[in-house]
Amino acid sequence: MRGRGGGNIVNVASIGGKVSVPHLLPYSCAKFATVGFSEGLRTEVADDGIRVTTVLPGLLRTGSHIRASYPGNPAGEFAWFAIGSSVPVMSMDAERAARRIVAAMRHGRAELFLPAPAIAATWLHGLFPGIMGTAFRYVNRLLPHGVDEAAVSGLTVQERTESPLLRRATRLNDEASRRFNQLGDN
Repeated sequence: MRGRGGGNIVNVASIGGKVSVPHLLPYSCAKFATVGFSEGLRTEVADDGIRVTTVLPGLLRTGSHIRASYPGNPAGEFAWFAIGSSVPVMSMDAERAARRIVAAMRHGRAELFLPAPAIAATWLHGLFPGIMGTAFRYVNRLLPHGVDEAAVSGLTVQERTESPLLRRATRLNDEASRRFNQLGDN
């Protein structure tokens, strides 16, 4: 891109790169690094006409609940992630998110947060880090705990689950799994 008139780089991190979320510490560490890399890169390549956009999504309906691995208490971890990423207000359709990402890149935005809960979490964490830390401590207490089981794929957990309530609650994300080809063999 240098010497060729510039261009655009889009780094997809996560809201976990601004706010460390319970049960996702290694993930959040990697996403914090991605955000820091993007911020530094943005300043270093700006004079070359290269724009860097950092995308910080919260929960998106991508069907990734099927491909994630769940250690400790796989059924419990799967349930909260699959349901959370299926609820329309808490999550966003992946195709809608993709359109917003392309628009942010075209406009040269430095950062894009989506959906609205990701914006709110970042804003609240910036203003009230102590209160948010306490809130996340209580959230952590509500999340499933366990160290007895090895990591299991979401697809395996879903195949073992016979709960019609869970199936209904994850319908939107299950549809995304099919739409975005998450159910393949690999």
